[in-house]
Amino acid sequence: MSGQVGDLSPSQERALAQFRENVQDILAVLPSTDDYFLLRWLRARSFDLKKSEAMLRKHMKFRKQQDLDNILAWQPSEVVRLYEPSGFCGHDREGSPVWYHIIRGLDLKGLLLSVSKQELLRFNFWSLELLLRDCEQQSQKLGKKVEKISTVFDFEGLSLRHLWKPGVELIQEFFSALEANYPEILKNLIVVKAPKLFPVAFNLIKPYITEETRRKVLILGGNWKQELLKFISPDQLPVEFGGTMTDPDGNPKCLTKINYGGDVPQHYFLRNHVRVQYDHQATVGRGSSLQVDNEILFPGCVLRWQFASDGGDIGFGVFLKTKMGERQRAAEMTEVLASQRYNAHMVPEDGSLTCTEAGVYVLRFDNTYSLIHPKHISYTVEVLLPDQTSLEKIEKF
Repeated sequence: MSGQVGDLSPSQERALAQFRENVQDILAVLPSTDDYFLLRWLRARSFDLKKSEAMLRKHMKFRKQQDLDNILAWQPSEVVRLYEPSGFCGHDREGSPVWYHIIRGLDLKGLLLSVSKQELLRFNFWSLELLLRDCEQQSQKLGKKVEKISTVFDFEGLSLRHLWKPGVELIQEFFSALEANYPEILKNLIVVKAPKLFPVAFNLIKPYITEETRRKVLILGGNWKQELLKFISPDQLPVEFGGTMTDPDGNPKCLTKINYGGDVPQHYFLRNHVRVQYDHQATVGRGSSLQVDNEILFPGCVLRWQFASDGGDIGFGVFLKTKMGERQRAAEMTEVLASQRYNAHMVPEDGSLTCTEAGVYVLRFDNTYSLIHPKHISYTVEVLLPDQTSLEKIEKF
C-alpha cells in the first residue's frame, strides 16, 4: 500500500509537498511519514502551512511528554481498568474500529478520588493509540487506507452527578487534547438513548470541539438500533446495541470487549475530596444568612454549585422567590432543596438541580443557628444552559 492520496486539488498537492519539506527535520521521529498522516494536520488547519506546522510541532512535544511512542506497553491501574466505562468492539461497514462509551457506568467522582486526572487522560490517549494501531492493521488486511474511528456514546442514565464540575473539566481537557493531537481521526460521534439532560451536558463540551467535530455528532432517536445497523453490520455489533455479536459465552453485552463501569468502591479512594478553585468568598455573620440570587430564564437549565466553609459547618438550601425585586425570608419562598447543615469545613460540598420553571433561584447559606461563630465560605455557582440544536432534536423524538 502506498502513501498516495487521491482527491487533492493541484494547490493542495503543492501545499502537501511544501509541508513535507517544512517539517523535514522531524520526519524521522513522526509516528508516520505517509501523505495521509501529514494531510490530517493540513486539513485540521484548512491547508494553512504555518498553522499546520505549528500544530504538528506542538504535537511532537505532547508525544514526548506523554511518551506516546511507548504508551502501548503501559498498563493502567486496576481501578481504571475495572471502572473506566469504554472499550472497542468490532468494526463499522468501512472497516474502522468502533469505540464505545457507556455513560451510566461513569463514576467521575469515584475515579478522580482514586487516581490522578493525568492517569485518566493517559488512559484515553492509550485507547486512541490502540485504536490507531487497529486502523493500521485494518489497512493492511483490507488493502485500503483505514484512518478514522467510529464512536458510539450510550447516554442512558446520564444524571446530574455526571455534571460535577471537576469531572466535566476532565472531559473538556480530553476533548481539547483530542482536537490538538488527534486531528481528523473521528469519523462520527453517534449518540444513542440521549435523555432530557443531554443538551446541557453537550453544551459544556461544545466549546472544546471544533465546528468540524460538532458536525459529526449524530443523535439517534427511538429507532436507534435500526439506525446503527446503517453504520455497523449485525455481526460486528453487540446484541445489546441491536446486532448479533456476543461474547464467546453468549453474553449480549460483549463484556470481554466493552467495560460497563459502575460505582467505584471506596477502598480505591486515595483522598476524600478533589481540590477545586472557587469564584467567590464571603463571611456569613453569626446568627445570619447569605442569599445568592440566580435568575433562570427558562425551564431545563441546571443550577450547579460547590462550596466549602471555614470555622465550622454551614446550613445550605435552595429556594425559589415568590416576589421579584426584594429580599425574602426563607419562610416566604418556595423551598426547592431543603435546607440542612453540611460539614463543608471538613469535606467540600457540591450539587446541582434541574430548574423546572423560570424564576429567581436563591442559594441560601445559613448560619442563623450559630450565635457565636461567623463562617467564612468559598463558593462557585453556575447556570448551565442546554444546547438548543440538540434540545430541538431530542424533543422531536
